[in-house]
Amino acid sequence: MPAKVLNWSFITNQRIQQLKSQVRVSPRAAQWSCPRAFAPCQAGDLKYPFQEAKEERIIELETENAVLHLKLAEYHGIIRRSNSQTMKLSSLYNEQQELRRNTYSSLTQIYQEVQTFKQELKDFQSFSYLLMRNFQHQYQDYLSQIVDVVQGTQLENENLQFFQAKAVDLEQSLQEINERYQVEKQKRKALHNDLVELKGNIRVHCRIRPLLPFDTESGDPAFQKRSLSLSEKVVHATDDETVLVRCSRPGHTLFNKTFQFERVYSPLESQKIVFGDVCPLLTSLLDGYNVCIMTYGQTGSGKSHTMLGPHSESDPVSPSEADQEMGIIPRAAGELFRLLSENPTINPRVEVSVVEIYNNELFDLLTKDSSGIFGVKRDVITTKEGKSNVPLLTYEHVECPAEFMKLINKSLQLRVKHPTLVHADSSRSHLVVTVTLTIAVPFDSFADQQLSQKLCEEMLCTTQKVKTSEKAGFCPRGLSPAPIPLDPTEQQKQVQAKLQLVDLAGSECIGMSGVTGTILRETSFINRSLAALADVLGALSEHRGHIPYRNSKLTHLLQDSIGGDAKLLVMLCVSPCQKYLAETLQSLGFGSRARQVQRVQAKRRNLLVSGKSK
Repeated sequence: MPAKVLNWSFITNQRIQQLKSQVRVSPRAAQWSCPRAFAPCQAGDLKYPFQEAKEERIIELETENAVLHLKLAEYHGIIRRSNSQTMKLSSLYNEQQELRRNTYSSLTQIYQEVQTFKQELKDFQSFSYLLMRNFQHQYQDYLSQIVDVVQGTQLENENLQFFQAKAVDLEQSLQEINERYQVEKQKRKALHNDLVELKGNIRVHCRIRPLLPFDTESGDPAFQKRSLSLSEKVVHATDDETVLVRCSRPGHTLFNKTFQFERVYSPLESQKIVFGDVCPLLTSLLDGYNVCIMTYGQTGSGKSHTMLGPHSESDPVSPSEADQEMGIIPRAAGELFRLLSENPTINPRVEVSVVEIYNNELFDLLTKDSSGIFGVKRDVITTKEGKSNVPLLTYEHVECPAEFMKLINKSLQLRVKHPTLVHADSSRSHLVVTVTLTIAVPFDSFADQQLSQKLCEEMLCTTQKVKTSEKAGFCPRGLSPAPIPLDPTEQQKQVQAKLQLVDLAGSECIGMSGVTGTILRETSFINRSLAALADVLGALSEHRGHIPYRNSKLTHLLQDSIGGDAKLLVMLCVSPCQKYLAETLQSLGFGSRARQVQRVQAKRRNLLVSGKSK
């Protein structure tokens, strides 16, 4: 293609040169072809026509020359276009050749790959055939195994149906046994309570508080790890009657001991559940029995929370039923007046006294002294009948739970409290709230109940005489004087019963509480009064001839409740963490000794009510 293009240009240039040469030669040829035209002429000769012919010839040649130049320019344009098209065609041709070579190379590669794929397909077909044969053999093996498994499953299903039927029978039997067990358990509890009533034993309940933030707090970072180990929970409620103390310390043998009580409350059980077991004692109060409920335990174990619920000077205790954290005292106030409202014919009269035992001194918190300050010192005496009494003690008449709790809140503001390392709001005194209930009982009902009480006393005395036949002359202490003869002409008899609610101060380890000065003296009096209480229980459980009630104002005040014929409930409050293990064991030991105390059977009050000065 390029060679042809060069030849064409050469030819075109040659033709142009020929035309140019012809144009130059044309005037000369005309001259030589017509000599006469150039010969000298005379005037008037043919000079003018010849000149005109010459000019016309020149014009024609110039015209022809212009036409040739136009044609030449046109041919040049045609040549340029032809060259451009030729170059494009040449480029397209080269691209086509390159594409053909690439296509051939690709087709060659595809052909090779197809051949490779064909070979692989042949190999795969042979492998598939072999795999199919193996699969058929395995299928036959698995099919036989499945048949065996199905047959075994059918046998297992038959056995399962048999065992399910047997399990249903066992569940029904177990349910019947559980129902019988619950019935027998309730009967056993009722008999146990009757036995406690007959023996005059002290009811002991134990409440385990939950772990609290201050159990793990430590001011010194070096003791943080040790504080965490000491906050480990070691006291557990295994059931509603058993406390398990399990402790394993490095370098010490495993400590594992259980304690039995009438009722054990786990940390998850609410105030409402605790009061549910206390509530029947209020019915006994209306029946004419003296009742005493006290909380015992170390500082910070939850005694005041159990008796009062959450309280502070800015947030006093309220008997509102909406408050789920109310303690025993506000709940007892609400329940007592609810029971009284159901039977208005008994003409009830409720009187309240509140005393505080601080540093072995008794203070009447409802009376002002000469300077107008509440908290007058009183003394405890023993009457001729052997009963404890507080002369000049103030009794306030109340007619509703709100009035009752108003007196309690006023007394709580007067109670002595100081912070210690164990508890930031530690009570430094024993608080005793006494509710005196006076009711009118029909004569016939009262006489029948007195006769029943005498029969129970005779049965108890017979039992004690058999058990203590080797101990000549032994007679249980705390017996009440003989009933006053009844006057048959009386239609009603007034009966007086007392409810004592006691929030004891907490026992303390001086080294752990970190107290000094005045607070140390308070701790000493608290521990001595609690030790005196333990001595009294020990003397009662061992049936000693002398019971040391007067060793402490606390035991002297509670003499009738501890060793008399009142229904007494001791609520042990213990901490679950290892830090207070020694105090917890001391409290549990106190409760165990209290359960062993055998007193006289609880009696209904049969004393005629005399006038009482406030």
